[in-house]
Amino acid sequence: MATASAKSLVRFEHVTVTFDGVPALDDVSFEVAEGETRIILGAASSGKTVLLKTALGLVRPDSGSVYLFGQDITRMTERELFDIRSKVGMLFQESALFDSLTIKENVAYPLLNQKAIQCAPEDVDRRVKDALRFVELDQTLARFPSELSGGMRRRAAIARAVVTEPPLVLYDSPTAGLDPITAYTIMALIIKERDLANTTTLIVTHRFQDGLLTANFRYNPDSGQLVPAHENGHRPQLRTKFIVMHEGKIVFVGTQDELEAVTDPYISKFRRQGGG
Repeated sequence: MATASAKSLVRFEHVTVTFDGVPALDDVSFEVAEGETRIILGAASSGKTVLLKTALGLVRPDSGSVYLFGQDITRMTERELFDIRSKVGMLFQESALFDSLTIKENVAYPLLNQKAIQCAPEDVDRRVKDALRFVELDQTLARFPSELSGGMRRRAAIARAVVTEPPLVLYDSPTAGLDPITAYTIMALIIKERDLANTTTLIVTHRFQDGLLTANFRYNPDSGQLVPAHENGHRPQLRTKFIVMHEGKIVFVGTQDELEAVTDPYISKFRRQGGG
């Protein structure tokens, strides 16, 4: 549970979600406090993506309660959810950019279509350019998603997810299908966002390496590079926990050290195989 000094941003209380009578989430409970990170591992169809969509109110629980920023969203109307979602950035699988919009228009979309953001029209261009500069894509404003590589599309989607400066960002398989060098670049951007904005972060991934980077490295704004987390007393690994899911259930929650000590064959396979 969140400590008294840390505000709870996400909380699931005994959440069950079923599709055609089959549980996708089965009595799931967990909590993430402000500034913390969760790395969510699990086999295909273990419930990872459903968990993120339920946290965002895109999927409604059959039972249990979901809290965002201390508010019970379980039975909120779409209008009420629209406002609270404005405080959440989401990177969907395969980026989910709009093919018919330019990169500039894609990144501007949340600013122009989420009324709760209240971004003045004259500020939209600046914020879009700042977000694309953050992901090193500021030369792509007039291009379309089909003109970019897979890694560049993922970076543009990150820009769209963070352009509203949300306190909470959800990443669904941010490195899936990418080569190791591009995957590292994507994770470095996620860590950069976390550290510069103190963003609360949930990352669904098949790759244990993604979790290792997140737990053991921090972004150094002076060098613009990732550096070991233990330097100068920085210890983000204390704010990073791993969640392992299996058939809709959470079967493990803990630190990297605790995960590496587990002997259960299902849980341990993620570290042995790098999460693949």
